[in-house]
This record gives sequence, C-alpha cells and structure tokens, in this order.
Amino acid sequence: MSTLLRPAALGLVFLGGAAGTLVRAEVGRWLPHSPYPWATFAVNLMGAFLLGVIVEALAQRPDDERHRRVRLLLATGFCGGLTTYSAFALDIHAAASAVGAVYAGATVLLGLVAALAGAAVARR
Repeated sequence: MSTLLRPAALGLVFLGGAAGTLVRAEVGRWLPHSPYPWATFAVNLMGAFLLGVIVEALAQRPDDERHRRVRLLLATGFCGGLTTYSAFALDIHAAASAVGAVYAGATVLLGLVAALAGAAVARR
C-alpha cells in the first residue's frame, strides 16, 4: 500500500486540512469580500508563505518518516485547507475583466514573493 494511502497518513492530511479550513473560515469572517476578495487573497498569500517556510525547513534536514508526517500534516493538510484555488477562480470569473486580470496577476506574483520570503525565513 502506498504511504500516502495509509490510514495514519490520511489522518494527518485530514487533521491539517481541517485546521487550515477553520483558519480560512475565520479569516473570511474578519476580512471583507466586497468589493474585492480580500479574504481569499490573504489566505492564499499566507498559505504560500507558510509553504515556503515548511518546504525550506524540511529540505534542510534528512527525509525521514517524521519529516514526511510533518509535510503531510502541515504542507499538504494545513496549507491545502487554508488556501483556495476554487474561490480564487470564481473571484476572477466574477470580476470585471481588468480587475480580474490584475487580481490574478497580483495573486500569482505576490504568492511567489511570499513563498520565497517564507523560504528565506526558514533559512535563517
């Protein structure tokens, strides 16, 4: 059986995903969604930053079972639950053409910057 299909691995992804989803919902309660989708923008940038931290921190250490579990819990689970591609796509579709293009470009560009910043933080 693949490591990813083992119940323990699935459980880690589930727990991390549930926690990430709860954080995303809470951010959505505090940040307005109109006239711009600030909550979606914020969680996607936070997720990119955290993923940069996690991936870089784990890359500096030997790949063992403990680090695989951390990666499943935090990178796949938490960051996967925190970020949202579907809401991002719907927000772009619902926006006026120019606004949607700027939002899409800003999210991708700043997401890359956030991931690189997270990796830089982990290297310190």
